[in-house]
Amino acid sequence: MGKPTGFMEFQRLAEAYEAKDARLKHYREFVHPLTDEQAAVQGARCMDCGIPFCSNGCPVNNVIPDWNDLVYRGNWKQAIEVLHSTNNFPEVTSRICPAPCEAACTLNINDDAVGIKSIEHAIIDKAGENGWVLPQPPARKTGKKVAVVGSGPAGLAAAQQLARAGHDVTVFEKNSRIGGLMRYGIPDFKLDKRLIDWRMAQLAAEGVTFRTGVMVTGASLPSGVANDAAKTIAADQLRQDYDAVVLAGGAEHPRDLPIPGRDLAGVHFALEFLIPQNKEVAGDGRNPISAKGKRVVVIGGGDTGSDCVGTSNRHGAVSVTQFELLPQPPVKENGSLTWPYWPMKLRTSSSHDEGCSRDWSIATKEFIGEGGKLKALKAVRLEWKDGRMSEIPGSEFVIECDLAFLAMGFVSPVGGVLDAFGVTKDARGNALAATDGEGCYQTNVAKVFAAGDMRRGQSLVVWAIREGRQCARAVDACLMGGSTLPR
Repeated sequence: MGKPTGFMEFQRLAEAYEAKDARLKHYREFVHPLTDEQAAVQGARCMDCGIPFCSNGCPVNNVIPDWNDLVYRGNWKQAIEVLHSTNNFPEVTSRICPAPCEAACTLNINDDAVGIKSIEHAIIDKAGENGWVLPQPPARKTGKKVAVVGSGPAGLAAAQQLARAGHDVTVFEKNSRIGGLMRYGIPDFKLDKRLIDWRMAQLAAEGVTFRTGVMVTGASLPSGVANDAAKTIAADQLRQDYDAVVLAGGAEHPRDLPIPGRDLAGVHFALEFLIPQNKEVAGDGRNPISAKGKRVVVIGGGDTGSDCVGTSNRHGAVSVTQFELLPQPPVKENGSLTWPYWPMKLRTSSSHDEGCSRDWSIATKEFIGEGGKLKALKAVRLEWKDGRMSEIPGSEFVIECDLAFLAMGFVSPVGGVLDAFGVTKDARGNALAATDGEGCYQTNVAKVFAAGDMRRGQSLVVWAIREGRQCARAVDACLMGGSTLPR
């Protein structure tokens, strides 16, 4: 697994970033991948740890030690074959996954994990440059038809696996372009959308058909959910026309903040800002929300909030402040207690480094307006004890702001889609379906399956890919009586 003494000889090397002042002037990716030589050295650091905790920490169970060793030895073409054996879209995960594999790496006990994500990035980019990512059309067709509703990572992973099994697959997407929240929820400076187009071309060559701008009839959408659909199709029609249906939409229903002043101009859900920005970068029209010259407050400390920070700074915001309800996590986790599990610790993104004031244990109490427009917000500091929060008396304060973005996570997938099919939901509003055993990923409705955010709620792209792949195997087994697709 790499060089036996490599972890003692070589230091971890992180990917470099373009300078802040330069990258704030554009929406392109700004990460400088490792060179072949640097990637080989980083692969050499993968130690013979006996148990590959990294693979178990990875939701798609990437065979990480194997491709680390192959990169170390210069066998790049074999490395992409191993990487693709578990992951349909490494060009996405190597850019936006938070890398739980590195948290699980044995070397992370010393806070010096193998740079798994950067090696994965180098492998897929090299494979793309050398034309090694080719269509894999099926040797034979089954005559079975499958509809996939939703074109995010779960839907596309399921579609690709099912097409390779020989089924005729059609992907339905309500927006005008394929990619779901990968395309519209993630800024281009984190994920260049040409990569989605590149992978789409592979799927199309493998037999997948794409239908954009199509919404399931009767699926009402809550405020803050984008919808470009010009056509509709009934759930019953899909069930009639296809042998199986996979529901793989994203968790798009945003968590609201129903406090006084919520209806003021200038208070928006995060995706009401991020989605139009991605469309503007793609040439689909101007973003109606501008942060230029504005005082911006982002409410919510997760990745979506970070994306609002980075986008606001690129607009030219005067100031950006980010509030988080929870207490500030420790800068360094207690590795002996948390490893190999995902640790709770302070994480600072590249967007934060570009300019952001962050504050924790803050609850927003009121949006304050003038003439119907947001001018400030009132907040209060919190005390957390035994997992419960209470307001600190006398700690209320007012901060001036012109734009407030609600980035507090997502409640559930769009419930109307599940209702249209008559799918039973769990307590959180997700499709109720098991992930193991006979009939896994199948809902209460015959031959209707659910995967990704639609089944598990808001989660990581790697979990979506995993569920899409596993769901595809379940569909294939249902249609054919058995399946040779990997799980």
